[in-house]
Amino acid sequence: MPKSTEIGQKAEGQALAYLESKGLTLLERNYRCNRGEIDLVMDDDGTLVFVEVRFRKHNHFGSALESINHTKQKKIITSAKHYLAHHTEDRAIRFDAIALTPTTSKLEIQWIKSAFEAWN
Repeated sequence: MPKSTEIGQKAEGQALAYLESKGLTLLERNYRCNRGEIDLVMDDDGTLVFVEVRFRKHNHFGSALESINHTKQKKIITSAKHYLAHHTEDRAIRFDAIALTPTTSKLEIQWIKSAFEAWN
């Protein structure tokens, strides 16, 4: 049985391939700082996009998207601020979510642009 980190890496790879097929460009994968991690940092036609990837085998304990709660959002926002402080990026930013859920016939991918706002 695969480890959760292996499953997570595979899910991130599938999300990355999906987003690249939609025209986004990868800038960084698994950006880590002392406050947290951002799964994917991408460029979408000049917009800097921080992407959270979530995978769920089933929805018994809530959907993949529901797992991006307020606490998780705060960690992503803090990590994004760290990224911005260490990279000279003067452009619009966005926080997206990708949810991957297996179905009986395929892998369902949901892409939510602007899943949450940073500066509430």
